Amino acid sequence: MSSDPDPTDTGFLSILRQSIAGGERDFTAEPVSRAVTLLAIPMVIEMMMESIFAVCDVFFVSRLGIDAVAAVGLTEAMVTLVYAVAVGLSMATTAMVARRVGEKDRRGAGAASVQAMAVGAVVALLIALPGAIFAPRLLALMGGSAELVSHGAGYTRWMLGGCLTIIQLFLLNAVFRGAGDAALSMRVLWLANSINLVLDPCLIFGLGPFPELGLTGAAIATNIGRGLGVAFQVILLARGTGKIHLSRADIRIRGAVMLRLLRISLGGIGQYLISTSSWVVLVRIVGTFGSGAVAGYTIAIRIIVFALLPSWGVANAAATLVGQHLGAGQPRQAEASVWRTGLYNMCFLVGIAVVFIVWARPLVGVFTTDPQVVEYGVACLRWISYGYGFYAYGMVIAQAFNGAGDTTTPTIINFFCYWLFQIPLALALANGTALEARGVFVAVTAAEVLLAVVGILVFKRGRWQQQQV
Repeated sequence: MSSDPDPTDTGFLSILRQSIAGGERDFTAEPVSRAVTLLAIPMVIEMMMESIFAVCDVFFVSRLGIDAVAAVGLTEAMVTLVYAVAVGLSMATTAMVARRVGEKDRRGAGAASVQAMAVGAVVALLIALPGAIFAPRLLALMGGSAELVSHGAGYTRWMLGGCLTIIQLFLLNAVFRGAGDAALSMRVLWLANSINLVLDPCLIFGLGPFPELGLTGAAIATNIGRGLGVAFQVILLARGTGKIHLSRADIRIRGAVMLRLLRISLGGIGQYLISTSSWVVLVRIVGTFGSGAVAGYTIAIRIIVFALLPSWGVANAAATLVGQHLGAGQPRQAEASVWRTGLYNMCFLVGIAVVFIVWARPLVGVFTTDPQVVEYGVACLRWISYGYGFYAYGMVIAQAFNGAGDTTTPTIINFFCYWLFQIPLALALANGTALEARGVFVAVTAAEVLLAVVGILVFKRGRWQQQQV
């Protein structure tokens, strides 16, 4: 008797097994609730793996001292540019692949995948060469001391020089997500992160037969893990394990497809850079109130981001479903999937918000015992948590636009809500009221509420349904 889960079984445990197992499935023919759940579960697990990887990576590096941690921080600030490009290209890739899969045009989905890989390779080369050559100078320009540059240059050289693995890992997982093969995307990250976590201590500390490479070993381990993940992705696509099967005939440049991909990507890159730069400005405002305020803010944001990663996994499901339903000529089902995903996301984040509001002090206390830092961290955690219900819908709506191929609308909304509203409000509340640094936390919540409301109102107008990709 077969042990495979019954695809008609709607019990949660059965759906959980099916979502992790993956396999051929037409999400445009599934009930909305079931489709959202099947897609969201592996995407949530994928994001949780990413968060665990980040925490463990910092754990090993922190054993090398303050300069090592600082070098990682400065390098990550530079790698933000790589992430911006990777995120923008992956948004466009998911939208195009999902639309072609919804149209039952798998050759077209394959063509979009190849063009994404080609663009990613060119962009990576443009970043990798100067990054590897000028790594010490770049670290110095970022404010690194001579000793930090001496210890961290190898790490920076490997991280920037190996950015091809970052970009391709993002892009090919975007292909799997767009096709609805979220389980494959999840397994790729399992492989890449597991390899990195095993190699990290081996190459950093020279365990067993491995050389002791210090901080540089952390970067090499990361690149090997990601590189093998990319190799696994290519093998899956070549074998046709999921919905997309790449053949030799697909490996050629298609100018029109590439130009559409680049056009859509610009909006995605803009979204990432706008939101990232606004956070940098907020840190600068908080910094005027002393190191205690900055430390409390930093700790609270780390806790918040850790909890939000699964929520981003849920939002990614909306992007896939919107693209596939529009490709299948089902705009009403596309919209229904967004509202249902938003509801699920809200239930999850409101539950997290309750935990953060009630237990803010012990949560922050895990990281520090300094009374001033604790007070700022608790205030930040609570204030931002008050807006979680709105934030849940805001991120889903943004991903819905992206899934439809409309990356321009959320970019404009981000620009208005973050740069023209959040930053001025943070300055006014922090410097013109008794709230001081807490005014920044209030501004973050107010901006997220505004972003969700504006996003919902624009989304309900329905113009995203006519977006061509």
